Amino acid sequence: MKKSKAIVFSGVRQIELREVTLKPVSSTDVLVETWWSSISTGTEKMALNGLIPSPPFIFPFIPGYETVGKIVEVGDHVNKSLIGKFAYVAGSFGYQDVNAAFGGASQYITCPVDSLTVLDGIENPQCGIALPLGATALHIVDLADVKGKKVLVLGQGAVGILAAELSKHMGATLVAVTEPHQKRLGVSTADIRVNPEKQDVSAALAGHEFDVLIDSTGIMGAIETGLRFLRFHGTIVFGGYYQRMNIDYSQAFDKELSFIAARQWAKGDLQRVRELIASGKLNAAKIFTHRCTVDDDLKAAYDQAFGDPECLKMIIHWKPEAGASTCTRGE
Repeated sequence: MKKSKAIVFSGVRQIELREVTLKPVSSTDVLVETWWSSISTGTEKMALNGLIPSPPFIFPFIPGYETVGKIVEVGDHVNKSLIGKFAYVAGSFGYQDVNAAFGGASQYITCPVDSLTVLDGIENPQCGIALPLGATALHIVDLADVKGKKVLVLGQGAVGILAAELSKHMGATLVAVTEPHQKRLGVSTADIRVNPEKQDVSAALAGHEFDVLIDSTGIMGAIETGLRFLRFHGTIVFGGYYQRMNIDYSQAFDKELSFIAARQWAKGDLQRVRELIASGKLNAAKIFTHRCTVDDDLKAAYDQAFGDPECLKMIIHWKPEAGASTCTRGE
């Protein structure tokens, strides 16, 4: 049986790099050697803190659904031409001696070929790490139906930044954002960028009534403030995961607002984002702010990813040659 190094959450706030056993490659599987993975500051933070006490988040488990690697082996019913190609992997349950949630933080990954997104056309395949966040943001923007509308995005974390950029790409007439961390605002491409800790939000947004409010903060107070700027019959899209909703209903009642919950991405969104990155229409690299190697202090890396507001996306390098460059279409 093939062995692999993997990042394992072994208990509440316990992280280790250990050897695990892969399931055999079936006729419709591929074996991927990981070059880069990343850290989810939402799901993985909650899981590491023991806040998701249900399968598959039963300790010990391998986290990770943001992985890019090279296909090194294919099953008998898989096209051999895939060998040597880079692909995005949304995780795997292909382990024998450990749980997987979602199982992408492993040196080698066995998974069905249908679960891959091959990164043809992207000059630097590392940028495939942005596919899940980009697809999540794209689905939010699709649900918001932003074309010809004014959009207000709360929060400029990685998803919020991509949602603002995609809103402009999808035809929004005006995109404004709020974010209390100045460096995150500096990364944003929004038309109006407001730091609520340094500016009067009402003054900064004076004269604007927004058709759509997109929340990527998860902060109830921020959402309540944002509702003030929505027009009558406006729409709010919840772009994160919320353990509990607690907002003043009166504004929703007075304005007859519509509420939409965005779960994840829809079928085909990963491919759409791949093409946007490859064609240069979506700048994915700007969310890659920090890096470490798999042999570094992983606990410190996860703590920084979870707690440092300047860390939009921590990239874990699994191979020495896994360098970085721009995210554009290869010729």
